[in-house]
Amino acid sequence: MPPKPAFPTAELGPRTTAHAIYLGDRISTAGFEDQALSAVPLALRTDGGGLAVLFRYGVVVLLGVSAEAEGALLTRLAPRIGARFERAEDETAALELTQDGEEQVPAGGPILLRQFSLERLLVLADVLAKSVVLAHDEREVAKVFEIIEPFARELARHGRTRRSRVELMKLIGDSLLVQHRVSGRVAITEKPDALWDRPDLERLYARLEDEYELKERVDTLNRKLEVVADTASTLADIIDTRRSLRLELIVVALIAIEVVVAMVQIGMGLGH
Repeated sequence: MPPKPAFPTAELGPRTTAHAIYLGDRISTAGFEDQALSAVPLALRTDGGGLAVLFRYGVVVLLGVSAEAEGALLTRLAPRIGARFERAEDETAALELTQDGEEQVPAGGPILLRQFSLERLLVLADVLAKSVVLAHDEREVAKVFEIIEPFARELARHGRTRRSRVELMKLIGDSLLVQHRVSGRVAITEKPDALWDRPDLERLYARLEDEYELKERVDTLNRKLEVVADTASTLADIIDTRRSLRLELIVVALIAIEVVVAMVQIGMGLGH
């Protein structure tokens, strides 16, 4: 088995940028193994000397990659993206080499690293990838809340809703998809694989996780999803009750019609 190619971190210089892009539901990474600097997540050296980190759940993080090289890579990845989003979510971070040897993640400022080593960049890429997925899901949940609001307002004003069960099922489906991304494919609360080999980077990951508020955002998102699920369930019960009542009224009406028809027939029989 040939050795993995080395990543020349010196090419990045003292300052560089990281650009995370959420492209779609998944990225096929098959066929890149011979070029990989890292297998999980898959990291590749780009044509311009930068680093591209590909996550199977649809995110690519580009570090020290020029605009031209980024465009070329995204074009190359286009056929590999499943369920591509109409609007790609993205996030950018500035990186600098620290002067005093202390790694820091100041709010609003550049992320200071001791060196642009592959392991450090993989840890950073993991956090940025999770952050951009959360940003996308937060926007999707906000859309779901916009759909829920008219339901709730209609109930408050009229005590009933004219919405169909199909609309509610779509609402529940949207919330389930977000839950699946957060707790399943993306596993936002799990630590990156790079920490298994480099436990000394735990502090850096903790600082990045805190700066991007990953845990807090996941908790907030889960609470909102619970509200969506509870609201959709309540509305579904109301619609089911209304449907049952309608069926009962139809049954009563049919029985009444049968009674009237029977009485007419009896009256006609007595007339003869």
